[in-house]
Amino acid sequence: MEKAYKLAFGNEEGRDLYVTCCGCSQTEPLHSFGPALKPHYLIHYVLSGKGIFKLEGKEYPLEAGYGFVIEPGQLSFYQADEKEPWTYIWVGFLGTRAKEYVNNMGTSVRHPVFRSENSDELYEIVRDMMDHNTFGVANELRRNGLLQIFLSVVAQGAPVTRQEEGDKANQYVRRAVEFISRNFCNPVKVTDVADYVCINRSYLYTLFEKSLGMSPQQFLTTYRLTKAAEMLMIPDLPVESIALSCGYQDPLTFTKAFRQMKGISPSGYRKQMMQDENRANREQLKQVEAFIARVGRLDTGGEP
Repeated sequence: MEKAYKLAFGNEEGRDLYVTCCGCSQTEPLHSFGPALKPHYLIHYVLSGKGIFKLEGKEYPLEAGYGFVIEPGQLSFYQADEKEPWTYIWVGFLGTRAKEYVNNMGTSVRHPVFRSENSDELYEIVRDMMDHNTFGVANELRRNGLLQIFLSVVAQGAPVTRQEEGDKANQYVRRAVEFISRNFCNPVKVTDVADYVCINRSYLYTLFEKSLGMSPQQFLTTYRLTKAAEMLMIPDLPVESIALSCGYQDPLTFTKAFRQMKGISPSGYRKQMMQDENRANREQLKQVEAFIARVGRLDTGGEP
């Protein structure tokens, strides 16, 4: 019989990422679960002993230092070894960004197994979750914060099976685009983007040219000025405020960049667009759709 200490938490539907359950189990020989489905993401990490994990017709022999990820709705089976039954910890989670986090860690149906040398740290994180098991904002925030740390520690270990090179390159571009979309309002530079995705600027340039047909600097500028054009449709918003809101500390630099892209000054663009609201709407929609279509090509490669 399994010796387990486990907890299940209430529904926090709608959040980016939240813990649904967690626990620690010391299993008996040949103790098993499944084949069965889970309604949430579930990560198991083996602290000691051995066992097997089966998914999609494949069997993975596992020992201490290895873990596996089960996605919602996946039919899986796992069983402790007869002679050296395993002890493991687990964390279940959901959220609007759960799939994104799992994919970005490099795990998937094809690559469900990972390795980590940080067993003590992972164990302490789960124990901390379990120690803060009651209802309340403070405990919920702590558990969900610990979940982020847990996933970051797991992500430090490379998946057992390497990602396809094309998938990895596409992931770099997606992460860079996400960084720009969240930080265009700040005076970030391309070097900041490259540092964030952990590659050098030259390689980032190559990936952007291949995926989007433009350099990272061109993308950053286009993104900022596309957002600026949207803001110029707000009549009472000063051009200087729009410049600052789009990451330009100097309004003159902003005006020069805007004129170079649009062929007209920001104030002139605003006046021109306001003269015919319908035409302005059509023009703006066309520009935004064209830009989004280019960025959207990043998603055509499928799951990383």
